Amino acid sequence: MTLSKPNYSAATVTTTRVAPAPISGICVTCVDGCPGYCEVGRSALRGREVIYPKPFGKVIAGSEKDYPVDFSHFNIQGTCVGAVGVAADPDKAVFHAVDLSVEIGGEKNKIKMKVPFFTGALGSTEIARVNWEGTAVAVAMCGAVLVCGENVCGMDPEATIKNGKIVDSPELARRVKTYKDWYNGYGAMLVQANVEDTRLGVPEYAVQSLGVEGIEIKWGQGAKDIGGEVKLPTLQRALQLKQRGYIVIPDPENPFVQESHKLGGITEFERHSRLGMVDEESFLKEVERFRKIGAKYVTLKTGAYKASDLARAVKYASEAKIDLLTVDGAGGGTGMSPWRMMNEWGIPTVYLESMLYKFLKRLDEKGEYVPSCAIAGGVSLEDHVFKALALGAPYVKAICMGRATLTAAMVGKTHGQLMAESFGDGGSKEYQEALLRTFAGAAQLKEKFGEDFTRIPPAAIGIYTYYDRLATGLRQMMAGERKFALQYLERSDLMSLTREAADVSGIPYVMEADMAAAEKILG
Repeated sequence: MTLSKPNYSAATVTTTRVAPAPISGICVTCVDGCPGYCEVGRSALRGREVIYPKPFGKVIAGSEKDYPVDFSHFNIQGTCVGAVGVAADPDKAVFHAVDLSVEIGGEKNKIKMKVPFFTGALGSTEIARVNWEGTAVAVAMCGAVLVCGENVCGMDPEATIKNGKIVDSPELARRVKTYKDWYNGYGAMLVQANVEDTRLGVPEYAVQSLGVEGIEIKWGQGAKDIGGEVKLPTLQRALQLKQRGYIVIPDPENPFVQESHKLGGITEFERHSRLGMVDEESFLKEVERFRKIGAKYVTLKTGAYKASDLARAVKYASEAKIDLLTVDGAGGGTGMSPWRMMNEWGIPTVYLESMLYKFLKRLDEKGEYVPSCAIAGGVSLEDHVFKALALGAPYVKAICMGRATLTAAMVGKTHGQLMAESFGDGGSKEYQEALLRTFAGAAQLKEKFGEDFTRIPPAAIGIYTYYDRLATGLRQMMAGERKFALQYLERSDLMSLTREAADVSGIPYVMEADMAAAEKILG
């Protein structure tokens, strides 16, 4: 197994002078006089700043640790016989006939999505804020779920808070309006609620004042084992958020900290969210409370915690009959998480999903309510989507992607800026023609939206084009397995390439998979 490098990384903009010792990661010869290129050296100068990927607000990071088992350790079965979900006719069993629509939700309310992947938790980090418009427009057009992450109201500089409760947040209002303006009847927008959000009354404000349909309870994520955090560039911003009740480090009210900040020794502050304290009774009460305030959908997002915590999530979600349980495996992506924690904490996605399947199957066999589930953590391309859906079938209905979606948004936005530099205003003929030349999905959007095409930001065109690629590739893989709708995917559509992958997942080893059927044919 290739481990993450313990003393240097592109994420923290550090390196070593010579080859590192394999255990410590420190240079084999650490020389007196070195200015400090590695994490230890940089930490001697910048301390806690080096804990996080940088530059904040400009990057999204994913674990560089090579886990023993990941989705590449499985291959997709293929067959040349028949078709499931469509007539076994070469003129009808074509790959673009594969149905990718899916329904998630509880016993009463269903969310229909055109595709089985959605975008999770764009919260209070700067990179989420500046890329919200493109993401919201694209996800709404694609007919998928969009999750607005934690702390958005509390972080809004223009928010109005009275008696400790949010009464107005222009930033959250902007986010909701952007999605609703392009909503087409498929998908839904969810707003997360952590400890601070709940104290501020964000769920009530989102549902009752802004018309948000769903609230997502936040237990954690796959990138870190602590609450959400962001960096603050100014003393004034740090003071504002401390006054709103957030944990801000270092203390912006400390005169020594203020002096160091003025001199440039302290260049940034950290805003931290409090740790949630999970117990069954309070969780069930919270779900019921959200329903009473008008939330049509109540969902749960949990992270890569130990097996007993996953069992709690599954059991409590079943008892509360929630609409969606999203389980986020270690190693996926983040706008801001402690870098070493991201690499060394938590259960990686394949392991976590294998546990999730086992726990859900046990509920199912006992006749208990099984919630719709989504898996997250490092999924970026169509083969990942197929494997994640099949590994958790029939319980995992969708895939949650954060980092991959933002990557497409940022690339689209960058090319839009380049076009604006060359062709001026976005409404010009030259600019519109450049969009059609650059984005393969632009023609579809222009045909569908007509004059409104000029309102679609390049970031949204980038995500739409990327999602179209995912959908096309997924249809091709499903057609190769002769499965023409998502409900027909099974764990038997996969085979393990290593014994370890088979042990972890319960998916048969390649030399044993489908062998009983082969022996029967041979007699």
